[in-house]
Amino acid sequence: MVSQASSPSLLEALSSDFLACKICLEQLRAPKTLPCLHTYCQDCLAQLAEGGHLRCPECRETVPVPPAGVAAFKTNFFVNGLLDLVRARAGGDLRAGKPACALCPLMGGTSAGGPATARCLDCADDLCQACADGHRCTRQTHTHRVVDLVGYRAGWYDEEARERQAAQCPQHPGEALRFLCQPCSQLLCRECRLDPHLDHPCMPLAEAVRARRPGLEELLAGVDKNLAELEAARMVEKEALAQLREQAARVGTQVEEAAEGVLRALLAQKKEVLGQLRAHVEAAEEAARERLGELESREQVARAAAAFARRVLSLGREAEILSLEGAIAERLRQLQDCPWMPGPAPCLLPQLELYPGLLDKSCHLLWLSFEKQQPQKDSGKDGAGSQVGEETENQREDEAKTERQSRVQPQSKGGAQTPKEDRTQTPQEDGAQTPKVERAQTPKEERAQTPQEDIEAQTQRGSRSNKKRKFKGRFKSVSREPSPAPGPNLEGSGLLPRPIFSCSFPTRMPGDKWSPRITGLCPFGPREILVADEQNRALKRFSLNGDYKGTVPVPEGCSPCSVAALQGAVAFSAGARLYLISPDGEVQWRRALSLSQASHAVAAMPSGDRVAVSVSGHVEVYNMEGSLATRFIPGGKASRGLRALVFLTTSPQGNFVGSDWQQNSVVVCDGLGQVIGEYGGPGLHGCQPGSVSVDKKGYIFLTLREVNKVVILDAKGSLLGDFLTAYHGLEKPRVTTIVDGRYLVVSLSNGTIHIFRIRSPDS
Repeated sequence: MVSQASSPSLLEALSSDFLACKICLEQLRAPKTLPCLHTYCQDCLAQLAEGGHLRCPECRETVPVPPAGVAAFKTNFFVNGLLDLVRARAGGDLRAGKPACALCPLMGGTSAGGPATARCLDCADDLCQACADGHRCTRQTHTHRVVDLVGYRAGWYDEEARERQAAQCPQHPGEALRFLCQPCSQLLCRECRLDPHLDHPCMPLAEAVRARRPGLEELLAGVDKNLAELEAARMVEKEALAQLREQAARVGTQVEEAAEGVLRALLAQKKEVLGQLRAHVEAAEEAARERLGELESREQVARAAAAFARRVLSLGREAEILSLEGAIAERLRQLQDCPWMPGPAPCLLPQLELYPGLLDKSCHLLWLSFEKQQPQKDSGKDGAGSQVGEETENQREDEAKTERQSRVQPQSKGGAQTPKEDRTQTPQEDGAQTPKVERAQTPKEERAQTPQEDIEAQTQRGSRSNKKRKFKGRFKSVSREPSPAPGPNLEGSGLLPRPIFSCSFPTRMPGDKWSPRITGLCPFGPREILVADEQNRALKRFSLNGDYKGTVPVPEGCSPCSVAALQGAVAFSAGARLYLISPDGEVQWRRALSLSQASHAVAAMPSGDRVAVSVSGHVEVYNMEGSLATRFIPGGKASRGLRALVFLTTSPQGNFVGSDWQQNSVVVCDGLGQVIGEYGGPGLHGCQPGSVSVDKKGYIFLTLREVNKVVILDAKGSLLGDFLTAYHGLEKPRVTTIVDGRYLVVSLSNGTIHIFRIRSPDS
């Protein structure tokens, strides 16, 4: 049985690192093979041996050291043979001087021998032209293969040399290994066979290989089958992980949408209730003002009549008092018989009635349920085993369905609500039925209202005891856990932008020699991005759909780091230089930058006719002609030597945003260097601030590579919350950019690009 895998060639074995020791990283010396089939130098293994054991540096398997030491490990004759071939090819320098003939000194010639021009593959000797001709004509060596020395050194005859190469006995130099001792499983030369193995049955090496090769090939085929199964299992695991991440991102988006919907409905109800309260207070104030006016009028009339009567009684003479007695008495009786109060004033005090479930700690409007991924059924498998599997799957589906239906509605003070009492109303229906001002609703008379109508469809009713029984099992650890997706954030009374996943694509192209290392991104025309691949020394163009559009040629030897697109030109930094090139790759100008900074961040000004670059803690701005337009330090001269801007971008308002690694903060400044805001708080999680981008509304998107996050800040640098996390598929995000003001492009360390649409809160 032949192995399904392709056999490695001799050239691959000689040119790869197969002959290098993984410990000292040099060519193997006295190679010894461990039971795990990894080969190292004998001296290197001796350094690793400790306490009678050593651990393989590659597979980490613990191997016992033989009593005789590491020298008792099996000698790798296969590697020795390849090393002999490599040494024979590398011996001498044909350009400096040809090697000497090995036979001339034996035949009485010159002591050093003549210049060699040929090589005998059987004798492994270099020969001059005369000795080579004689070597072909003698009876003992006329069958030997004599080849040109130049071709041999070039590797033309490696296969033939390998076939004629004989393994040398380590105990008897000059003797080739010819036999296999069957009881001892040891390779023997003629001297070894005559001494301790004389009575042992031995076989020639060729015959022994023919006898044992089928068993090894059968074992190899079995391992190949296992490898195929492992590869298939690995692919299934990767697909499951990718599906999990995709589903997690989708569920996270759903959670955000549901939470935002609930918040919008709650804010709408807040506005409506406050409006009702304001209307009630205004109506009550108007009625109170009318009553106060009437009371004040009556009080004024009564007070004036009483004052007149007191003056007459205190200052009038007898005749005057008696003449006015009738009028005063009639008026006072009239005022006395008139009711002083217009009646009890209706005063209805407002009371807030909350939905009982909002105060119940056990009430969760959002929850997660976990379903087992359905594997693809093999149509060729049937029988009792498949039937049992189907029954188990059906039972689990029923349990999950019952568990989802066993969610409990919040209870009021009077006890559990019945389905009739637990009716819900949408905010619109609740707004249509405005309660009257004269009579406030009691909790028993008021119907329960949910913040949003779709919560009714998601919430299933059931008993509390059923829910507890379900959560005692495998759902117990996740029944009350909040969703891992980031929740909504508030800025005042509004919501923050949220991401909508658009697409993802790799940036490695067929012509790339290395895996991409994306160090720069920038928008390049409508719905297109320019990617700086420093590892492959290329500026690649991609559409927002992941279509490859070609490259922008760069000068030979340049490795673009940061990149920015201007009007009809592209600016990028490479090493300690700033380049401005045309889209066709023509260099328009180059400027030398400071050598004190390893990389220089480049950003285009909003006008598109100037480019900014960070240089040793300050910012330099160049125009299209390459002249220095302005130069400033964020914070002024007082900050000289205290800044290290590793990432830089500009906002549509003309401000600069940079990641300062010396202050470990994000700094926002204007075109004169005046600091508008700076953030270095706990929201950075102790990480160095990464790439920064600004959208059309001024929101700042900051990359935190160590924690796999992109956080959002306002225009003054205040942290607002998380925008992207690992649940959105982020794995070591590297650089970002904003395209068309509403697409966030994120590159990962593995060369993959994710694109998210920024959805504004008012959309």
